[in-house]
Amino acid sequence: MQYSEKVMDHFTNPRNVGEIENADGIGEVGNAKCGDIMKIYLDVDDNEVIRDVKFETFGCGAAVATSSMATEMIKGKTIKEALTVTNSAVAEALDGLPPVKMHCSVLAQEAIRAAVADYYKKKGIDPEPIVGCSGDCACCGH
Repeated sequence: MQYSEKVMDHFTNPRNVGEIENADGIGEVGNAKCGDIMKIYLDVDDNEVIRDVKFETFGCGAAVATSSMATEMIKGKTIKEALTVTNSAVAEALDGLPPVKMHCSVLAQEAIRAAVADYYKKKGIDPEPIVGCSGDCACCGH
């Protein structure tokens, strides 16, 4: 399996690794088939800008790389902008992923959505209309 240089860079030198204590939003998603688990922590300011973001991922190199890239893509963005990050955008930012590893980019997108949903739940706001849950994802607990 051939990985791009960017995938290898984000795997060997992942950005934003760790945990944020008292995070404003935490999203944890997993894929039972491959065993990958991603957890994303958000620190959000009063203007709904993601001040800091960290991740913890248990999984393959592609899972670590997509987590790292996804956090880079949403840091400094608003919560609503973070929701526009798609799995294909994460894969593209990494100069592509092998087809058998595209599910890792889907996990990264779902982890962002789950963290945003958690952020809204903690604010007492129903996340479903904002996050746009399709009913078959981990983001809103459906």
